Amino acid sequence: MQAVSEFLRGLEGTPVAIFVAQSPWGFPANLTVHLVAVTVVFGMIAVVDLRLLGLASTKCAVTDLCREALPWTWGAFALSAITGALLFMGQPVKYWDNQAFRLKFAVMALAGINMLIFQLITYRDVARWDRDAAVPLAGKLAGAVSLGCWITVVAYARWTAYVML
Repeated sequence: MQAVSEFLRGLEGTPVAIFVAQSPWGFPANLTVHLVAVTVVFGMIAVVDLRLLGLASTKCAVTDLCREALPWTWGAFALSAITGALLFMGQPVKYWDNQAFRLKFAVMALAGINMLIFQLITYRDVARWDRDAAVPLAGKLAGAVSLGCWITVVAYARWTAYVML
């Protein structure tokens, strides 16, 4: 744990971290881009999850919806990861000590595992149920778990911000 603390204190002293922390626009600009990117990530994931749950876009094929949504999702996710890393660099010690911040990443890991299971197992048989309004239970479960995880990620992100004040 001592090595992590030393690394974070060193990170805090880098020119990029100092710029983010002390510039009048470094933090707000990064935060704005981060929030927009996270909104796109959450929105695109929610569209697919709601389709899997049979609550929206039931006349649209799952494969078509995924093909349209996933490039936006991954692009916005990459942007949110970059801006999130920059935000973290501005106060790494304070963020690391924030339980909500760490829980956010734990839930994101669960969302990733859920996505992998869906892609490697459930989605392999998508041709059988692609255009059906009724998605198999495994697909509905994947959609529900994903939606629940991402709602929780957003909640922990907001909790992180309130604790940082």
